[in-house]
Formats: sequence, C-alpha cells, structure tokens
Amino acid sequence: MKPCRECRQEISEQALSCPGCGAPYPAKEKWDGWGYEYKSKSTLFGVPLVHISFKYRPNRTPVVAKGIIAIGQFACGIVTISQFGVGVICISQFAVAAFALAQFALGGYVLAQGGIADSLFAQFGVYFHEGRGQFVKSFLEVIKMLK
Repeated sequence: MKPCRECRQEISEQALSCPGCGAPYPAKEKWDGWGYEYKSKSTLFGVPLVHISFKYRPNRTPVVAKGIIAIGQFACGIVTISQFGVGVICISQFAVAAFALAQFALGGYVLAQGGIADSLFAQFGVYFHEGRGQFVKSFLEVIKMLK
C-alpha cells in the first residue's frame, strides 16, 4: 500500500485510479499523461535527433513530437511521419511541407530546381512548385478560382 500522490489516501500500488479523489495511477510519484513518448539523448542544436510521441498530458492535450525525425500523431521536424505533420519531408494524413506525401497537403516548394520532379503527392493538395494527385492544384490556380 502507498499513499495517493494527490489526496494521500492509502491505495494499492496497482490501482489505476484513486477511489478517494480519482487521480489516475495514484501510486506513481510523478505521472505526466497517457501514452508513449521517446526522445533520443542525442541532439542537434538542442533539438532531439528522434522524438516519438503518442502521448497525452493529464489535461488531455497531445504531446507534439518535435525533433529532426519526428514521429507521432502530431509532429514537427525535418522528417515527419504523423497524422498531422509540419516539416521539410512529411509523410502524413495532413501535411504542410516542402516535400509531402499525404492525403491532404499544402506545400511543394523547392528553392533549387532539379533533382526531384514533384514535391507534393496528395489526394487533396495545394502546391507552390510541383505536385500530383487526385485533387491537386497549384497555389495560383486556387487564387484564380477564388476570384
């Protein structure tokens, strides 16, 4: 038996919630949310090389994966694999990226031409440089359609 970290009531160490106050995992000294999170100890300019996050804080806000390689439901990095992603190279359901492979995407801008023919592949997307997909239009085409 241990005291609950919130109300100090004696509870089982295996309790999923405190019967007194309802705190989740009350036997743990510190608890910062549900799910899984990994950050590599190696960093580049203070940013983890790899950050994987499928986690929610106790207040139910998602933890965004932020790293050179970011993997999670929400991710921001150079290379992202996510449901909602922002990055240079992004494989996501919803993406904002220079190079995107996504269901819904915005991006596809290459500063130096050459090398890669298309920079956005999406089912629905708006690109600045090159793009392909089922319903994919250039940014200028979208502006003309709105006029």
